[in-house]
Amino acid sequence: MAAPKKGRSAGAQSRPWRSLALILIAIVALTGGMFASGHTTPRLGIDLAGGTSITLEAVNEPGQPNAINKTNMATAVDIMNRRVNGLGVSEAEVQTQGDRNIIVNIPRGTNSKEARDQVGTTAKLYFRPVLQREASTTGASPSPGTSPSGSPSPSASSGAKGKATPGSASPTASATSQGRAVTDGLKADATPSATGAASAKPSGSAKPSASASPTPSGGAGDATGKLAAAYTALDCAKPDQRANAGKGAKPGDPTVACGKDGKTWSKFLLGPVAVDGTEVKKAQAVFDTQGGAGWQVQMTFNDSGTKKFADITGQLSQKQTPQNEFAIVLDDEVVSHPYVQTSITGGSAEISGSFTQEDAQSLSNMLSYGALPLTFKEASVTTVTAALGGEQLHAGLIAGAIGLALVVIYLLLFYRGLSVIAVPSLLVSAILTYVIMALLGPTIGFALNLPAVCGAIVAIGITADSFIVFFERIRDEIREGRSLRPAVERAWPRARRTILVSDFVSFLAAAVLFIVTVGKVQGFAFTLGLTTLLDVVVVFLFTKPLMTILARRKFYANGHKWSGLDPKALGAKPPLRRTRRPARPVDPKEA
Repeated sequence: MAAPKKGRSAGAQSRPWRSLALILIAIVALTGGMFASGHTTPRLGIDLAGGTSITLEAVNEPGQPNAINKTNMATAVDIMNRRVNGLGVSEAEVQTQGDRNIIVNIPRGTNSKEARDQVGTTAKLYFRPVLQREASTTGASPSPGTSPSGSPSPSASSGAKGKATPGSASPTASATSQGRAVTDGLKADATPSATGAASAKPSGSAKPSASASPTPSGGAGDATGKLAAAYTALDCAKPDQRANAGKGAKPGDPTVACGKDGKTWSKFLLGPVAVDGTEVKKAQAVFDTQGGAGWQVQMTFNDSGTKKFADITGQLSQKQTPQNEFAIVLDDEVVSHPYVQTSITGGSAEISGSFTQEDAQSLSNMLSYGALPLTFKEASVTTVTAALGGEQLHAGLIAGAIGLALVVIYLLLFYRGLSVIAVPSLLVSAILTYVIMALLGPTIGFALNLPAVCGAIVAIGITADSFIVFFERIRDEIREGRSLRPAVERAWPRARRTILVSDFVSFLAAAVLFIVTVGKVQGFAFTLGLTTLLDVVVVFLFTKPLMTILARRKFYANGHKWSGLDPKALGAKPPLRRTRRPARPVDPKEA
């Protein structure tokens, strides 16, 4: 059997159904995954689904008149972006505007309130020793058997408590009222439940606290009379008092603050800052599979933070509850207040307790990204309604439908029967694009915005261009006098090179645009790059095999005038015929 000539693939001619089956299986699998995930439509960005747009204005801190600069603004954008991403808010946009403004766009359908709270949390993150703590009297009351200074439960947003052990030390089991004891680090007190469970006392060397009085005592005696009076009058259950608690306090001064313990607000009298949040090198939520501690937060400090943390934990470990606790304060609100049993000198610690995964991730997010290099205030908050987004989406879909209709009309007029190949190819490309976009929403947080819709519309032309290149190569071969089946196989290698080069240039442009731009322009670049890759897949696995199959049909093979491959209409040359070489004289010696 003669081997196929160069430029022709016997496998490509005899097995086109394999390629069609492969792309069909891919479509079925992706579509099944889309329905199994429950996300049957692409996620929409803020400009299509609506959402909240927050403008934050940078403010110079006292004594730092030159704090607003390009470097600090870029750092603040990075921290805010990490905050909202840490909360799972997808497609949130954080970017600078001018010299001192940061714009944060949070799409509708996400936890925008919590994201807004953390993005707007622009004060420094501090570690302060607790001098006094008690539950506020207004609103929810402590459970029976719980003193005002009793230890509340962990909370995702604030008041979360836990244990921190040096390095990766494991807790030591012990028959205590808490169910386990830890001989070093920080540990959460047991939680008095809403049904009236008795409060537990910390184990180890820490002594139980005496009943707290409405006025500061013990360590609070060092506070000024004005601060003591402010603590006494503070009721954290009242939103207006909660919002103003500790405002304007300097790091070196004691202050008052509020923190939410479960459903109950507690008030705190806090000492001067012991460790700055910028000295937290890393914090992450992990699940303890060996020690049985469940979800915990691991944090490490830089060199200066390591020394300060060792000093404060060493001091607090000698005191009794609540004065053996330190508060993690973010934007003048206590987000966690674990207590100390021993000095932690290794520069790393673990905070654990009755954490859920959400609790641990929220606390680690605050520890990692709580310290902004600047102070910000909300200049404006704008809500984009879903109705406006719906109108923009409707307009985008109409534009896409018009573009697709024009391409189809062009194919019908100029390529006639070949449009039977081009139109299904466009349909396959559209199905793959839609299904993949729907899957990318829950997978990587991709959200379809208006520029991304524009990218999809542009991709219609790019995909149609690939078909046209292939069809024109086939027509060129027919003009040279070849029949259809050889023309298809000879045209494919040349068309393939052109298509790959063209798509590579489009993909490279999309990649560069995605890297060097921010915000919504990235949506355009991402969609353009995705559809360019899909164009290659569709042309190789669908368009070419389908053309190979149809080339065997008489309608196309005989060059029907409506097939788009009529040799006469194309001005084809007479059929190529092989000329016989003249007979070579036989050498008498060879005979």
